[in-house]
Amino acid sequence: MDKLLLQQQVLERLAEDLLQAEQAVRVAHETATHEENIAENKYDTLGLEAAYLASGQARRAEAIRQAMVNWRQFRPLPYSVSKGIQIGALVCLVGSDDRQQQIFLGPDGGSMKLVCGAELVQVISSQTPLGRAMLGKCEGDEVSIQVASIRQQFEVLWVQ
Repeated sequence: MDKLLLQQQVLERLAEDLLQAEQAVRVAHETATHEENIAENKYDTLGLEAAYLASGQARRAEAIRQAMVNWRQFRPLPYSVSKGIQIGALVCLVGSDDRQQQIFLGPDGGSMKLVCGAELVQVISSQTPLGRAMLGKCEGDEVSIQVASIRQQFEVLWVQ
């Protein structure tokens, strides 16, 4: 599987997310500043609420822009047995239910599912619990994470 192709798909998805976030900012800003939404009394808060929403959407758009910068600068390196799993690794895990999942460990801001050929690939960052647990592991190692009160166990089948 081509990691550079996966990286390109992440960038395309982030670009789509950015367009949606910027549109949401415009709509919320227009609502906040529209003359019909000027407060007539202290209980009339539609304009204020829309301003808060516009501010939140603007922060979301900025976070997506920063994620795009991180992903553009990102250069996935080949897997090294001496270092184990690092950012840029494509990993196949198998759970106790024998279900396999492919994980692409990337920089922040790329949490999404991609389709590459016939395969579904989950993109996560090293800041997630699973991402942290995988760092430094090698093929055949066990990866364990605690989700709520349940401990999940995986085996690393292969790494690229």
